[in-house]
Amino acid sequence: MTSSTSPTITLPLLSNNRISSLHASTCYFKLPWNFFNKKKFDSTITAMARPQRSAMQFNQVGDSDLTVSEITFGTMTFGEQNTEKEAHEILSYAFENGINTLDTSEAYPIPMKKETQGLTDIYIGNWLKSQPRHQIILATKVSGYSERSSYIRDNAEVVRVDAANIKESNTDISFESYAILFKPDRYVALFGEFFYDPSKWRQSVPFLEQLRAFEELIQQGKVRYIGVSNETSYGVMEFIHAAKSEGLPKIVSIQNSYSLLVRCKFEGKFSYHAIVYHYKVQDVLLFDLVEVCHPKNGNVGLLCYSPLAGGSLSGKYLDLESEAAKKGRLQLFPGYMERYNKSIAKEATAQYIEMAKKHGLSPVELALGFVRDRPFMTSTIIGATSLEQLKEDIDAFLTTERPLSPDVMTDIETIFKRYKDPTIL
Repeated sequence: MTSSTSPTITLPLLSNNRISSLHASTCYFKLPWNFFNKKKFDSTITAMARPQRSAMQFNQVGDSDLTVSEITFGTMTFGEQNTEKEAHEILSYAFENGINTLDTSEAYPIPMKKETQGLTDIYIGNWLKSQPRHQIILATKVSGYSERSSYIRDNAEVVRVDAANIKESNTDISFESYAILFKPDRYVALFGEFFYDPSKWRQSVPFLEQLRAFEELIQQGKVRYIGVSNETSYGVMEFIHAAKSEGLPKIVSIQNSYSLLVRCKFEGKFSYHAIVYHYKVQDVLLFDLVEVCHPKNGNVGLLCYSPLAGGSLSGKYLDLESEAAKKGRLQLFPGYMERYNKSIAKEATAQYIEMAKKHGLSPVELALGFVRDRPFMTSTIIGATSLEQLKEDIDAFLTTERPLSPDVMTDIETIFKRYKDPTIL
């Protein structure tokens, strides 16, 4: 809850709900002192000479009073691919260059395993001890339904998103930012499973129970706002309806995958016809979250993850024998995000990279410039395992033409019409 000694400051809004970075230094979100108790990147194409950096922009999160930088730094590699020293160096660079929002999870680092679970939070907590915490917004995620990661909870066989689990997840942290549900408690098609399988339906924790648990945490001052991740239009609407009908806290954000290669699940509403899937022909109807989350409707801010499609849109996986590919997550962890390697996504990626070259852009500048400019984007979650990667990503946001030119956008849409979410084929 906001301290009486640190009043909320309402900043002047620009168009698109965007807040000028000139005013950002006056915005503080106070974090308690006891927050926690517990290589060089090879780019396949080099961009032309970059113009001077523009200022970082800041956007309001839904109907909350939080304002986040247009870049959120994702920390899921800390404790697996990054040492604590590397993590602190990366975090310091991100903060010094205008990023005020960090994304983490109790389940991190990724890939999830018992031996490393929780290291990411420890690294962040240690770094925060020397930082002006009132200027840093942190979003953490409560683990979703899981039969394989029961080690996250004491004496659990299955991790559920019920009141007990939500409260246990937030026992050792206290902060004035917001908590996010990592994935729904009910069955939904996730992480490369594109088609909803009705046979996998299961009884799930009621939306009201989840919201009431978070209301208690908000009242205790442990959580300020709540959001969801990997959600569907149905789930977002149910959360909004439950909050409105019962006077409970409303979700203010959603974290879903979004990139040049993964667009339809958020912004599309149409049918794929005659898709061959396990030798069956199916029609697939996609619903548009973009309408549900619109400021005039649900007013839920999108913080997208995987804007580079797990690094694929950098082009480094086009040649799996390259040094960059061998050091990348998709090669280091067999099976991880394999939808980007075992689909026509590689073909689409090659098309986007050729198009970027035509316009004098690097693959990263094209991919991040595209998500940056989407009218429904609140913040883009980027990860980096080195300072070089992070510098390239920040430069892509702050030096690439804003917005991308009409010619670039026309070419993007031309490729998109041919490769609509190519990871499913």
